[in-house]
Order: sequence, then C-alpha cells, then structure tokens
Amino acid sequence: MCRIAGAAPPPPPRILPPLLLMVLAALQQAPIKATCEEGTLCKTGFPEDVYNAVTSKGVHEGQSLLNVRFRNCEGRKIHFESSAPEDFKVSEDGTVYAARKFQLPPEPTEFILYANDKETQEQWQVVVQLAVKPDELVKEQKKMDDIVFPRHQNKHSSHLQRQKRDWVIPPINLPENSRGPFPQELVRIRSDRDKSLSLRYSVTGPGADQPPTGIFIINPISGQLSVTKPLDREQIASFHLRAHAVDVNGNQVENPIDIVINVIDMNDNRPEFLHQVWNGTVPEGSKPGTYVMTVTAIDADDPNVLNGMLRYRILSQAPSTPSPNMFTINNETGDIVTVAAGLDREKVQQYTLIIQATDMEGNPTYGLSNTATAVITVTDVNDNPPEFTAMIFYGEVPENRVDVIVANLTVTDKDQPHTPAWNAVYRMTSGDPTGRFTILTDPNSNDGLVTVVKHIDFETNRMFVLTVAAENQVPLAKGIQHPPQSTATVSITVIDVNESPIFAPMVKFVRQEEGLPAGNVLTSFTAQDPDRYMQQTTLRYSKLSDPANWLKIDPNTGLITTIGVLDRESPHVKNNMYNATFLASDNGIPPMSGTGTLQIYLLDINDNAPRVDPQEATTCETVQPNATNITAIDDDIDPNAGPFAFELPNNPPNIRKNWTIIRISGDRAQLALRIKFLEAGIYDVPIIITDSGNPPKSSTSILKVKVCQCDLNGDCTDADMIVGAGLGTGAIIAILLCIIILLILVLMFVVWMKRRDKERQAKQLLIDPEDDVRDNILKYDEEGGGEEDQDYDLSQLQQPDTLEPDAIKPVGIRRLDERPIHAEPQYPVRSAAPHPGDIGDFINEGLKAADNDPTAPPYDSLLVFDYEGSGSTAGSLSSLNSSSSGGEQDYDYLNDWGPRFKKLADMYGGGDD
Repeated sequence: MCRIAGAAPPPPPRILPPLLLMVLAALQQAPIKATCEEGTLCKTGFPEDVYNAVTSKGVHEGQSLLNVRFRNCEGRKIHFESSAPEDFKVSEDGTVYAARKFQLPPEPTEFILYANDKETQEQWQVVVQLAVKPDELVKEQKKMDDIVFPRHQNKHSSHLQRQKRDWVIPPINLPENSRGPFPQELVRIRSDRDKSLSLRYSVTGPGADQPPTGIFIINPISGQLSVTKPLDREQIASFHLRAHAVDVNGNQVENPIDIVINVIDMNDNRPEFLHQVWNGTVPEGSKPGTYVMTVTAIDADDPNVLNGMLRYRILSQAPSTPSPNMFTINNETGDIVTVAAGLDREKVQQYTLIIQATDMEGNPTYGLSNTATAVITVTDVNDNPPEFTAMIFYGEVPENRVDVIVANLTVTDKDQPHTPAWNAVYRMTSGDPTGRFTILTDPNSNDGLVTVVKHIDFETNRMFVLTVAAENQVPLAKGIQHPPQSTATVSITVIDVNESPIFAPMVKFVRQEEGLPAGNVLTSFTAQDPDRYMQQTTLRYSKLSDPANWLKIDPNTGLITTIGVLDRESPHVKNNMYNATFLASDNGIPPMSGTGTLQIYLLDINDNAPRVDPQEATTCETVQPNATNITAIDDDIDPNAGPFAFELPNNPPNIRKNWTIIRISGDRAQLALRIKFLEAGIYDVPIIITDSGNPPKSSTSILKVKVCQCDLNGDCTDADMIVGAGLGTGAIIAILLCIIILLILVLMFVVWMKRRDKERQAKQLLIDPEDDVRDNILKYDEEGGGEEDQDYDLSQLQQPDTLEPDAIKPVGIRRLDERPIHAEPQYPVRSAAPHPGDIGDFINEGLKAADNDPTAPPYDSLLVFDYEGSGSTAGSLSSLNSSSSGGEQDYDYLNDWGPRFKKLADMYGGGDD
C-alpha cells in the first residue's frame, strides 16, 4: 500500500476547513514523495497503477510535484520518461517536476510515466494524475469579471442596429453545494453606453425567469449577476441564460448575449452497487486467471472527473482456505478472476467476498466508498469416480421369472448428488453372454438394480457370476488420476420351481376327411414335464375346449378319439379348420398344468346338395320381359360344388309347358316363360340342380314365382307387388287412402244413377241366397267364359231337365286368389215338355214389376232365377235388358278407371253387342 509523504492529506473539498487551506498553501513548495511498503515477495515494477497528487494551479519551472516509487528488485539500470516531456520530467530517483511554467486547467491533468530497462528493453508504466486544489477553484470563481456587451455601429447610420454577435462569452464555472453567503455575486454585465444612457439590465432563461425560477438574479442598475442558493450538478449540470440591456423606455440598446453557467462537480455522492449481493459460479479445479463474474457500481458524480471515477478492490474473503487470496478483481472493470489454484467443491462449496468501490480513482483519503457482497459458488466437475461399497454382491431368482430385481449394487461418489458427475451408469463386462440380465440405475439412491429380463431355466443354468462396472454419465475431468470406473462381482443363484408340462408340439396339425363317424382314433397328443430334477408322477390329460363336442382324450395315454361326426360345414369350423384345446396336469407342489391345441384340417366330401337362391322371384304375364336370374349355392367347396346343372322336372307337365330354364354360368341360370301369356298369380316352380361332385349330388328346389301385370318398363303394377317391393308404411297408407276415395266416388256415382233411374227400378224378388249370382264372378273351365262371350237361348229355360255335369278340371297350378271350388247344388229334374207360355209370361210380369217399382235395387234389374247357375242349360241372364235399362247412356268413362273396371267397361260400353 502506498502513501504520500511530505504533506498532510487534505480532506474532500466540500468539507475543507480554512486552517488546512493555509497549511496546504504553506506546503505547496515542498516536494511530494510517494513511498511504498514492500511485501515479503519482491516484484520489479510500480507498486501502484495510478499516482494522484494535488497542487496549485500555477506551476513554475522546476517545481516538484510528486515522487513515485519503483521497485527494483534485481538492481537493474532503470531510466524514467514522461509521455509529456515538454511539461513534466522525471529524475532518476522518481521525482516528477515541472519542465516549464504553466497553469493547470480545472480538470485533472493526466500523463503516463515510463520506466525502461536499458539492457533488456523491458518497460513498465504508471498513470500520474494532477488535480488543482479545490480551494483555488473556489477562489478563482470569486474574482469579479465584467462582461461587456459587444456593440457595432453602422458607418452609414447614426442610430443603433442589431448586429450579429461575432464572439462568445466564456462559460462561468460555479461549484455545486456552495455554502454562500447568498446571494453570491458571480459576474457584472455592463454596456459601454451606460455612460451616456440610463440602462436597465435583465436575464432570461431557465433558472432566471423560467423554471426553476429565482436561482439567478441580476441588479437592473449595476448589472450584477448573482446566485441565490446552492446548486446541484446531479440535477442540472449547466444553465443557459440570456442577458438584455434596455433604456428607461424599454427600448433595446444592445443585442442580447448568451451566458453559460457550468456547475462544477463536487464529490458529494458515494458509489452505489447495482446489486447488494452478486452471485457467480466457478468450476472446481479452475486454473488461475479463470473469469468468475463482474460486479458494477455507479456514481452520480461526473464520470469524466475524479469524483465519478471508480476503483474496485476485495476487502475480505471467507473462508480463507486453501488461500486467503483465491480471487482478484480488476479495479476498473470489476471483473473477478481466480488468482490461485486449489478450488475443490468437496472441501469448500462457496466463497463470500466483500467488494469495495471507491471514487476519486480509489484514493482512500479523498474518495467515497461503498461495499457489496459477492457470493461465488464452486460448481462440481467430475473429479471423483463412483466406487462400489463391496467387492462381491449376492442375489437369487426363481427360474422362469422376469422383471425381478435380484441384487442391489451400492456405490459412493463424492461429487454433487443428482448431477451427471454423480449419476452412475452400470454395465456388465462378463458372465451374461445371452443377455438375460440388465442393470438399471435408481435415480434417487444411485444404486444399480440387477434385473432379469429373459427366462432362466434351472435345468440349464443354476448360477450366474457377473462382472459389473460402474462409471459416471460424463467422463472424468482432465488431469484426474483416479481410475475412470469401478468393478465388482455379482453372484446370482437360480431357484428350481415346479414348471408346467409342455405339449410337443404346442399346436398339432391333423388332416382328416369330414364325415368320420364316432369311435374312430384320430391321433395321439402328449406332453412332457421339464422338471428333470423333481420326482413327478404320470401326467393326466383332459379336454379344455371342444366347441362341437366331437372329441375325447384318454387321461393316461393322450389318445384322441371321435365321439361325433366331423362335419366341415359346421359353424364351429373356420376356413376348414377345427380347433380343440387339451390340458396336461402334474401333481407337483403347487400343481402345474399346460395346454396344447389340436388343429384338424377337414377335407370336403360331397355331402350337401345344391339349392336355389333366392327362393322367390317375380316375372310378368307376358313373354317380354320375363327373365328371372337364379343362383345355385352349395355348402360344399370345389370340386364338390359348381359348375351346376339346372333343369325342370317332367311332372307336372305344365311346368315344362309354361317355363324354360337356361344356364348362363357355372352357378347361375335364367328362368323364363315359354308361353306368351300366363295369368297373374303365384306359382311354385320346381328346379332340379346337380353339382359336379363325384358322385354328383342333386336336389329339387321350389322357386316361388309371382306373375304380375307389368307396365312398359317391366315393373309390376299390382298392389301386392308394390307392397312386396318393400314400400314404406306411409306409401301403403297413401295408396289405401286413394282406394277409399275412389270407392267413395263410385258410391256417389251410383247414388246419382239411382236417383236418375228411379223409374227403372223393379221389385226385388225373393231368391235363395245360395243361388244368388248377382255381382258374383263365375269360374269357367276354359279361357274367356264371360257373359259377353255367350249367346243365350231363352228356350233353354224350358229344358231344365237336361243337366250336363261339369268337366273335371285338369291337374295344374291353381291361382292363390282363385275362389275355392265348392260342390254345385243339384237342381231337380223337370219335365221336358215345353211350356213356353208359362215361363215367358212369368218373365214379362217380373220385368214390368221391376220397371214400375221405385224401390228396386240398382243392378240393372236383372232378376236371378232358380235355374241360373252351373246347373242351368241357359247360362246367365244378366245380359237381358229392361225396357228402361238406360241403353242410351254413355259409359265410355269406365275405360279411364283402370284395369280393375275393364270388365265393367266392356259390359256397359261395348255397344250393341
């Protein structure tokens, strides 16, 4: 540590007492010497980085300014030089003196002093700063200066004119925090016209008439400018005022001049650290010169002068092991670096430094200081490998067990827990060629967990001896002499347990033709017990799964026989394969059992006849279009299935007469009408289908064919067909509503006709209901058969005794909607003697009675006689017309009512026929 000798150190300027000022003035001629205390270790060079000295402003030639000390530990020949030799020179003993007479500026003067070794050309340097005594700066400001307005007269004019200012008033330097007394005079503003005119002076600008107002005032008569209170440079560093001179009338007589007042900084602010506690890290084992962290302090004073120039140093270090000076700090930047080796986290995990920041470039006499704490954490590096706590570890595991922890391997590691330098990684170096074990790391305890990952057979391996190595997740740091890993031995014993019997093979495959009857031996299915070192009795066999219950197994020998017929077409057979599962059990402790699967591949035989699909079809009454496609299906497979042969049977004869079938592919055929027209109805058509098996198998399938009336597109128009086609309920209801509305219209028409034809009504005759054929449809044995096709001879009414029996209806397919055939009533045989008069009179009387009876029912007044019907030779009399039958009416509109009224239209609209 250096100290300045030859003069007492002055206190800071803001608290400088007058007595010390006098002492400093008396001692200003004395040379200032700087001495340094040498430490135990001598190092050639300047002991300080910066030398500071305070002197008077006026320096005369040869005046000694300060003495610098240079440590010459080896007796070298040192020559001193100055970076400003025209102003400062240095003698051989380190005394710095003035080379000429000059005035020091208010700001500190700085130059560099060099020390050169003439032999080795080695050079050292140090910074020297000279500052003017603070009391002289204050006294300098107390000298009263006059500021005169510049005035320029126009040569061609006798009156004053504003002229551009051609010179600048030098700024006024005013120290901050002045103690007064106030108001304190600064300068006098004067105009050279004040001799002939009575002038008034004023100042304007911030600090005068603008905020902050009232700091500066001026005497309007004398022009004396004064400050009214202390200034603070940290608030306002400079003031810019403008001075004015006017006459008594307020007329400007001079151009305004600018006055700049600079507030001179005083050291009135201590340095302040940005953080009171600074945190940094440094890896353990770091070499000297390793950067750690940077601390920063700020000073509100002017950073361009000594008051704001900070210097840092370390006041203390805790703990002080292994060295009290483990760190150093750059006094200008605040960078903290290591200066000694030996950082070991396992010994010292954290260092606490007290950092001091001092202004006045670290001058302990004049500078103001502040402190902060730097906490440096020593981070871990992998300088300690894991070490096993034992050389041999033991474990045991039952055979056939997996995912079982058989041993815990414990290690110790001095590095920081739960870091890559502490986390252990285990691996097996020998003893497990088949990879039956793995070692996992417990993240909490860092233990190695030896785990079984593959089945172990006691009969094959009874013991394992593993060699295990442990190392960290990251490699050891460079320069560590320890081995990078630690090894240990793990001895694992395998425990024998009772194992399940094993079928050989686990899945047995058998090919067998279907249809094998019960009681036949199918195969033998046995198992083996893997426990060679245990005394076991004979294995017992049982059936575990047999979906169709076709098989049984002998409990002692494992012989499998059939108890049912094997059927390939059974729903329990999938893709020709039938699966059954059997169980083998031992009597160990505890008892164990094993399963085996028997797969029977069933070969197909031709045991199923083909059949038609679909079983219902629809076609039209006419030949075109009337083709119906059918498909033959067979539960058997190739070659016992298609191609199929299709044919129609010979009986009944009308099948081949009405239908024809043509094969269009191997399994499809087309059924069509052979005749041009077939009456609508449902017909059962037998079809004979034969497969291609050896021998072939055939069957007769009944195809229900619905023959219906079709439109031009070949679609059925019958209501039944519409319903059968799958119409929805809403459509069916709509159709029924339409039919009901149509019936209502017909009823209204009939009522209208009844009122119109009242005069044509006849008295209703009482007849036997059994012979009442009004509005009935009569069945005839041949096509046609309607009343319109018959010629009625009334003379036949006179021959009722000649009754011809009905012809026997040939065997055929009867329509489902055909009226059932009942036995016709037999009428009594009457005399063949003609009585035309009696019958004719009876008919005419009945006709007249019906014409004149207004209550007669409206069925064309056709009377039913006892002899009409199948037993009458005269046939129907419904074609007889009364005299007032309305033959003149037009019934053509009946043709528009659809096919259901076709007969009615033919009866009434057929003309004279």
